[in-house]
Amino acid sequence: MNTLTPEREACFRALYADTYGDVLRFVQRRVHPSHAEDVAADAFLVAWRRLDDAPRRSGDRRAWLFGIARNCLLNTRRGQERQSALAVRIAESAPPSSLAGTPDSDLVTARLDLASGWRRLSESDQEALALSVFEELTSPQAAQVLGITAAAYRLRLMRARRALRREVEVAGSPLSVHVQMETQS
Repeated sequence: MNTLTPEREACFRALYADTYGDVLRFVQRRVHPSHAEDVAADAFLVAWRRLDDAPRRSGDRRAWLFGIARNCLLNTRRGQERQSALAVRIAESAPPSSLAGTPDSDLVTARLDLASGWRRLSESDQEALALSVFEELTSPQAAQVLGITAAAYRLRLMRARRALRREVEVAGSPLSVHVQMETQS
């Protein structure tokens, strides 16, 4: 069934060239960097086997691959401890003392509050936000990754935004006004 034909190989090579970087970044945000390339390779192996199921449109193919990569991640984690399931790394840095009291120190403080709020979110909320913000997927594409309807994804995203806004407001961050405005749009 999955015979090697020049057309099939060309199709896969084009898919790989167009999406490998996105899939790798998708995986890197979810696992330790030392495991990311292995998971991405597993995802493309599955994609090769299921190439006939690939959507025609480029954005949909990308979301399809994210879904495959997500399932590979879940399979990889099944036998491991669930200590850091779906943790997205947000760079943290302490504000330099030279910035204390400046507008830049407010931005650094806001970033720290956002990072702290992010860590307190549920895995489900982190995933919904990450698909929208980091992967820049549409609601139907993100829903495809999660295996749910677009309406269910939009509801999950709305709840995740509210949860993040609450977490940031608890910290009293100047960012809370920005997050609140974004979630209302």
